[in-house]
This record gives sequence, structure tokens and C-alpha cells, in this order.
Amino acid sequence: MTTVELKNSLLNRISGLNDKSLLIEIKTLIETKSELSIYKTIPEQRKKIKVGREQIAKGESISNEQIELEIDKWFNEK
Repeated sequence: MTTVELKNSLLNRISGLNDKSLLIEIKTLIETKSELSIYKTIPEQRKKIKVGREQIAKGESISNEQIELEIDKWFNEK
């Protein structure tokens, strides 16, 4: 199946859907995978991003691996 055929097939299937929650999920999936997605942030979010970047630059961060080890340790204590 070519890309054009696949698109047409999907469009036909989507146009027949009446399930709003499914349509919202499809929309969300397409938006998150789109190369043209623009993330809109509010000033408070931009401030937190700036603080986080500054912390990383200062070495004030923990790797994902370290966090996973701490979580595993915490779960094993319970």
C-alpha cells in the first residue's frame, strides 16, 4: 500500500467515526508526532524551564538511571 493509499484509507475510516473520545485520541497522536508541533508555554512554565536548565548547567541534576535505582530501593523497603 502506498502512502497516498494509506492516507486515503485512514481518512475514509476516520470520517466514519462518531466516537468523540477516539477522535480526540487520534488528534492527540497526530499532533504529538507532527514535526510542525509548536509547544505553547505560559510565563511560569518558561521560568521553570529556565531554572531547570540552569540547574543542569551547574551539575545539579540526577540521571534517569539514578532515579530508577532510588525508586527500586524505595519499593523494596515497603
